[in-house]
Amino acid sequence: MNGRSAATIAILVLAATVGTSHADSAAAGYTLDSAASRLDFIGVQEGAEFKGTFHRFTAAVDFAPEALASSRFDVQIELNSLDSKDSDRDQTMRGPDIFDVAHFPTAHYVTRSFAKTVTGYSAVGSLTLHGVTKDVPIDFQFTSAAGGAKLEGTARLKRLEFGVGQGDWKSTDEVADTVKVEFSLSLKPRP
Repeated sequence: MNGRSAATIAILVLAATVGTSHADSAAAGYTLDSAASRLDFIGVQEGAEFKGTFHRFTAAVDFAPEALASSRFDVQIELNSLDSKDSDRDQTMRGPDIFDVAHFPTAHYVTRSFAKTVTGYSAVGSLTLHGVTKDVPIDFQFTSAAGGAKLEGTARLKRLEFGVGQGDWKSTDEVADTVKVEFSLSLKPRP
């Protein structure tokens, strides 16, 4: 074997090794720091925006920019923990015509795929809400920090596609169909 053939083989082996190690890299695992995290929703009622917060939710996050194929978010939300700063509205939203927390106490979001974007990342995942499962895309930024990471982003969904809004609340005259979700998650490395 001449020197040129050996160099070519060495380059091919090196390229294959680098490609394998990159493909085999695993996403880092994180748990939620609940006290420093927020999950909000913004709706429109009678033409005016209102903001609500879910105070109780969990998130298991496996994410690394170089390992998008093995990344995953798994978020569970306790719907009874909603707070829109209006007790009458909160009671209505917990009731049978909106979230119906007696029959559907949680919402669950699990990602399926990730992509790099100009402003950060996007993901597509399945949201199960009110007994209905549909795809909901999210856009987010991920920032590593000492002792953890920050995950911030948004999503938009149509509440009526999930059956959220029955009776008088099925009409979009009072409450808009589109709901915006905003999240800011403080993450700690999983032990």
